[in-house]
Amino acid sequence: MRDVRILLVGDGRRQSTLITTLIKETFVANIQHVVAEVTIPPEWTREKVTTKIVDSSSRPENREQLEAEIRRADVICIVYAVNRRDTFERISLFWLPYIRKLGRNVPVVLVGNKIDVRGKDIANESLEDQIMPVMNEFKEVETCVECSAKQPLNVSEVFYFAQKAVLNPTAPLYDSREHILKPACVDALRRIYKLCDFDKNGFLDDDEINEFQTKCFGVPLQKHELESVKGVIKESEPDGVAEQGLTEIGFLFLHTLFIQRGRLETTWAVLRTFGYGDDLSLREDFLFPPFEVPPDCSVELSSDGYQFFTDLFKSFDHDKDGALKEAELEELFSTAPGNPWEGTGFPETTVSDESGAVTLQGFLAQWSMTTLLDYKVTLSYLAYLGFPNSDTTTALKVTRPRKFDRKRGKIQRDVFLCYVFGATGSGKTTLMRGFAKKGFSETYTPTKNGYSVVNSVEIGGAEKYIVMQEFGPTVDAEVLQNRKKLDACDLLCFVYDSGDANSFAYVANLRKKYSIDHLPLVFVATKSDLDLVPQRYSQQPDAYCRSLRIPVPISVSMRERVTADLFNMLAAIAMDPLSATPGASRRSEQPRVSTVLAASAAAVAAAAIGFGIWYRMSGRTSLLPSPAPPSA
Repeated sequence: MRDVRILLVGDGRRQSTLITTLIKETFVANIQHVVAEVTIPPEWTREKVTTKIVDSSSRPENREQLEAEIRRADVICIVYAVNRRDTFERISLFWLPYIRKLGRNVPVVLVGNKIDVRGKDIANESLEDQIMPVMNEFKEVETCVECSAKQPLNVSEVFYFAQKAVLNPTAPLYDSREHILKPACVDALRRIYKLCDFDKNGFLDDDEINEFQTKCFGVPLQKHELESVKGVIKESEPDGVAEQGLTEIGFLFLHTLFIQRGRLETTWAVLRTFGYGDDLSLREDFLFPPFEVPPDCSVELSSDGYQFFTDLFKSFDHDKDGALKEAELEELFSTAPGNPWEGTGFPETTVSDESGAVTLQGFLAQWSMTTLLDYKVTLSYLAYLGFPNSDTTTALKVTRPRKFDRKRGKIQRDVFLCYVFGATGSGKTTLMRGFAKKGFSETYTPTKNGYSVVNSVEIGGAEKYIVMQEFGPTVDAEVLQNRKKLDACDLLCFVYDSGDANSFAYVANLRKKYSIDHLPLVFVATKSDLDLVPQRYSQQPDAYCRSLRIPVPISVSMRERVTADLFNMLAAIAMDPLSATPGASRRSEQPRVSTVLAASAAAVAAAAIGFGIWYRMSGRTSLLPSPAPPSA
C-alpha cells in the first residue's frame, strides 16, 4: 500500500505543537517555528502504512514552500483554535479557497486544537452544527477532530483520521449534503450483493451472509451477532430483512449506516475485497493479474475453470431446461460490462437448442474458444462473474509449446485451433455451421468479417474442443503469410466445392504460394450430394494428397448431414499432427490417428466406403494415403 503524506497548515504554531506532542507523547512549551518532516513506519500505525507528517508555515516569506507542500500532500489538516472563532472562520474564508486555487482536490481534515481552554461563547455549540455548513460548501472536508496538544488529548486520533481520509475516503462513497450513498457506490454494492447471492433467489440467507463475512473479514458472525445486525436493519428499514434473508435494500442500508457512523473502513474493505479501487472501478490488477504465456503455448480452462462455468450455468438456468435463454444470459452477465460475445455472431458460434438458447455444452465450448483466442477476456470475466478463488489465474492453464509436442508426437492439449480456407462459395461457412449443430440454409451469404465456431468431440473417451476459424478470401493471404498467426493454429482445413471445377485450384495455389507445410493439412470436398466434376488443376485432389503423403480429401454433404466423421478426424489429426503434415516421416512408435479414433472405427469405415476414402490395412486402420484401389 502507498505511503500517506499528511500536511498540517494553519495560522500560528498550533500545527507544530501537535506534531511535537505526537512524537514526544507529551506537551513541549518551547518548540521551533516549523518542525522537520517526520516519518512513522507502518508497524507504528493502525492502518499499517508508512506515514509522513509535514509541518508548514503561513508566513509570507514561506509561501512558495507552503504551496509546494500543498501540491505534494495526500491529505491536508487545517488546524484552528477552538477558543478563537476567527481562526475557525479563516478555514472557509482563506484556507479552503486557497487550496482549491492551487488545483488540489485531496481530503481535508479540520482539527480543532485547545479544547482544554475552549471559550465560554461556544462551549454549548454543537460541533456538528458548527462544521456541517463548511462540509456542505466544501466537499473535500472529510471530518473534524477536536483535540488538545497540551493535555494531551485525541492527538493520535488526528493523524489516524487523516490516514483514514486518504485510505478510506468518504467522497467516492457518500453524499454528505444529501446523506445518501453515491450512485457509483450503490452500483458497486449491488454487484457485490448479486455475487454473494449464490442461489440467485434475491436474498442473502445466513450461510450466504457468513460466506460474505468470511471472504471480506476472515471470520463468520455468531448467531446472536447475525440476529443483532438484522435487528438494527429492520428497526430503521423494515424492507431490509425478509423471512428468506437480507434484501438488497437492507444490504445498502447497512453500508449507509457504517459510513454515517464513521466506519468507512468497513465498506472500503468490502469494496477492495471485490476488486474495487479508490475511484470505484474494478482495478486493473484485479481484472488482469500477472499471467505469463510463453511463445508457442496456448491457454485453456483448468478443471477449476470448467467447474466454475458449469456451476454458473446451472445457477442461472432458472427453468432447469438445460439451456440459457436471452433473459437468463442477460442476468448472468449483469455483474459484468455486458455479454463478451456480442458482435461475434453468438449463439450461432456454438451449440444451442432449437429456440437459440445456448446449452451447457455450447456454453463451455464458447468459453473454451474465448480462452484460446483471447485469454485476457476470460480472465477479466472470471473476476466480473465472481470466481470464488481470489487468484483467478487458477481457472486457466498454459499448455506445453506446440513445437515441443509435435517433436514428441504426443499432444496433451484439449482445445485446438483449425483455420479454414476455401474459395468463395466453396461451403466453408456451411461446414462450420454444421459443426456447431446449426441447420442447413439454402441462402448463400458471403463471409465478410470472418467467422468462428466451436464444439466438442469425444476422442478415446476424452472430450476435446475444436475452434474453427475462417477469414474470407480477402484476408486468407494475410493470415497465411503471418508467422505469428500460423504458429497459433494446430491444423489447416482446405475446403473446395467438388462440383466446381475451379474450386480446388484456389486452395492448392494457397499451399503452393505460402510456407505452410510445417502444419498438418486436411482437404475437404463439399457438396458431395451433387455431381462430381474433374478439377482444373495439374493433379486431381486424391493424387495431389497422396503425393504429399497426407489423407485424401474427405467428402461431405452438409445438405444431407453427411460429415464422414470429419470433425473427429480433425481432432485426431490435431492430436497426431505428423499424420497429415506434408512429407512428414513418422517413427513407428508414434501413435497414429486411428488409435485415438478406435471408438468410432466403424463409423469411419462406413464413411470410407461411401465416399471413396481408402485405407491401408496393416494390423490397424490408418489415415495415411494409400495406393488407389484395384479396378473392379
